[in-house]
Amino acid sequence: MSDILVIQHVESEGLGIIGPMLRAAGLAADFVRVFNGGVVPQDARTHSGLIVLGGPMGVYEEEDYPFITDELRLIESGLRRGLPVLGICLGAQLLARAAGARVYKGGTKEIGWYKVRLTEAGRGERLLVGLPEEFTVFQWHGDTFDCPSAGVNLASSELFPNQFIKVGNAAYGIQFHLEVTEAMIREWFSVNAGEVKALKSIDPAMVLKETPGNIPAIHALGRPVISRFLRLLDN
Repeated sequence: MSDILVIQHVESEGLGIIGPMLRAAGLAADFVRVFNGGVVPQDARTHSGLIVLGGPMGVYEEEDYPFITDELRLIESGLRRGLPVLGICLGAQLLARAAGARVYKGGTKEIGWYKVRLTEAGRGERLLVGLPEEFTVFQWHGDTFDCPSAGVNLASSELFPNQFIKVGNAAYGIQFHLEVTEAMIREWFSVNAGEVKALKSIDPAMVLKETPGNIPAIHALGRPVISRFLRLLDN
């Protein structure tokens, strides 16, 4: 069984549907839970791939969260080796920064269900074959990033142009969440109630009402994308 290194920043942002898919593929997740004091390794040379999950902290908050510096070094090491890397939300922002791009606060926050649209590059991307040109995803972020000079942007939303980036041959950063379950979304609204209450533009009740109807579709999109990423670990 081949291990994939998973960096988890907060307890509420886990693997979601990725966990069962790893087990079905015969892969074991080797977790570094930084919220419990887990130490980020200098590199992932003993692992077949790297998954970096989301979290509420900003990539630019290294003084408050020293593990960010360690994660950037880890991702940089993975990029040099051509290691398959999947960054989700904060993980995507860390990938962008590790590849030399700017990460910064956006003009607004995307929290809830939003449409994203594949770019021309996205329509030809192997992970996204068969996906519709436009589809609805779950978002929870306020920060954004530029596309690295060595990367390509695969999807955009109305509010944020860079939603799904590819760096090199096997590193991907997804700003939105294909891995979420309904239970995760409900927990996020509970854990982050203060953040949401401060946002007049977000109606939590409406987002939660829309969630059961959107979850099957997002899983139908997410499973092939994740499955194709996991197959890169065998290359």
